[in-house]
Amino acid sequence: MLRYLYADQLKTRPDLARAMFADRAHQFKTRQGWDVTVDADGAERDSYDAMNPLYVIWETPQGAHGGSMRFLPTTGAVMVNDHFGHLTGGVTISSPLIWECTRFCLAPGAGAHVAAALMLAGGEIMQGFAIDHFVGVFDARMERIYRRIGAAPEVLGTEGEGRDRISVGLWAFDRASQARVAARAGIAPALSRMWFDRAFGADAARGEYHAKTG
Repeated sequence: MLRYLYADQLKTRPDLARAMFADRAHQFKTRQGWDVTVDADGAERDSYDAMNPLYVIWETPQGAHGGSMRFLPTTGAVMVNDHFGHLTGGVTISSPLIWECTRFCLAPGAGAHVAAALMLAGGEIMQGFAIDHFVGVFDARMERIYRRIGAAPEVLGTEGEGRDRISVGLWAFDRASQARVAARAGIAPALSRMWFDRAFGADAARGEYHAKTG
């Protein structure tokens, strides 16, 4: 199932949170060799985790972390502006209608359906919070995954070649996109919406967002 948790709510699911940060360390540090910080407990965190972001987590039927990603509004500090501005020609992306998606992580052994489920959750956030786009930086590996699940972004800028290529992308979400991603995830749109409403309330999503970040 999909869970939506702000950073200050992770304490309600400590085992799930611990596994998420450990899987991030495995993916980004061990497998991909990124210059990220891993603490003595084997958890990968950065300064943006201290900004009370919203996490989407795929929880397996056994209660384990299957995959996750992190969201922050671009009206505050975000990676695309702080570290990757050269990919957008120095243009700052800042709008209440655009959020940044980062730390797209899949647990070892997770299938493409988990990636699709996470993107489906991103669409729920767009619809629930009246957001027009997500922006994010991704590498060549993720480009292939996005294409496979039917959620390829508009590319705003790229550097590098082959496996070293990184890009900034902009995602939109419409009914056709939702149908494609939901089918790839094997999740009925009504079930996806129920999980979102369970987290935020069917009529109070935008109020919850402002309460957490305003």
